[in-house]
Amino acid sequence: MAGVFTKEGMDGKARVGTFSTSLHGKFSTPNFMPVGTKASVKGVDVERLKETGAEITLVNTYHLWLRPGEALIKEQGGIHNFCGWKGPILSDSGGFQIFSLKGIRKLTEQGVEFRSHLDGSKCFLSPEKSVQIQEDLGVDIAMVLDECPEGGLPKPKFQSSLELTLRWAKRSLQARQRTDMSLFGITQGGGFRDLRKQAAETLSSLGFDGYAIGGLSVGEPKEVMYEVLSYHPDDLPQDKIRYLMGVGTPRDLVEAVKQGVDLFDCVMPTRAGRFGRAFSNSDEPQINLKNARYISESQPIDPSCDCVACRNYSLSYIHHLFRAGEMLGPQLVSIHNLRHYLTLMKAMRKSIAHNSFEQLYKSVQARWENIDSVSDAR
Repeated sequence: MAGVFTKEGMDGKARVGTFSTSLHGKFSTPNFMPVGTKASVKGVDVERLKETGAEITLVNTYHLWLRPGEALIKEQGGIHNFCGWKGPILSDSGGFQIFSLKGIRKLTEQGVEFRSHLDGSKCFLSPEKSVQIQEDLGVDIAMVLDECPEGGLPKPKFQSSLELTLRWAKRSLQARQRTDMSLFGITQGGGFRDLRKQAAETLSSLGFDGYAIGGLSVGEPKEVMYEVLSYHPDDLPQDKIRYLMGVGTPRDLVEAVKQGVDLFDCVMPTRAGRFGRAFSNSDEPQINLKNARYISESQPIDPSCDCVACRNYSLSYIHHLFRAGEMLGPQLVSIHNLRHYLTLMKAMRKSIAHNSFEQLYKSVQARWENIDSVSDAR
């Protein structure tokens, strides 16, 4: 039996619940998945990952297929044994990575032919092959192969892309062999409401175990993403989990939860951490630890945070680590950022359960009101 979503409460459209997998336990919703693209969350081992409060992680089919290969991982007892993470694991189908390989891929009805970014060898991925790889990896939740068009294209391009994605979704369901692995469908359609509704209606009729909103945060203005989120989660089944792929800032997360989204992933916490950018609950929601203003600052990154970095180290010390090129600096800030995100998700779950989500929502939005992206950090 595949995974089951249980909705346990609502505050407005915001939902709190649990998703139970068949083999590796459950996770609470709304929740955030640290991204372990190559079966490793960059700079964070599984023990530190547990300490951040992570309940589920994400790996990438494309990267693990090319290296080390799904056959080797299967021989090692599956992805959980291979990487040491024993909780639920979701795998991205690799569609976004492949379709970002402009100039070295060829799309057909059957699938997509492309050149490996590792050695230039010719590869071919079909919906059926993607499902087979994910089954061999042994993940708890697999994603269908979809086409992910870039933002800003004309509507006919989105229409034809969506229709291909829906045909591939049907083939993905037919290809599934493992009944203990959940399979999620992915909606596309850009910022066009009628296309998003078409995607939701078709995928809902097929009976997936969960539904993902794809094709956002791919270059479109943030206002377009927020507009889609204002109506599209309502198009999806009420009794199934809803996953917004590749998003985003804390402000994006509370906005999406307010509209009924349950699950997220994004490289932002660890990518920002590697560049010395830290998230905070203060009036400055993000700071650049490389800035000279922190050279003698004895306070932690965030006095309200209980992560290993904030419990033990000052801003001055972490600033020194980055100036000295020590790898501990990016590791500590990555751990802190993940803890920040996961603490926010926990706070959202609690506020929804106690019908006080609006208060938390306004607080986060106020802190982020004049900040558009992590690159704006001082």
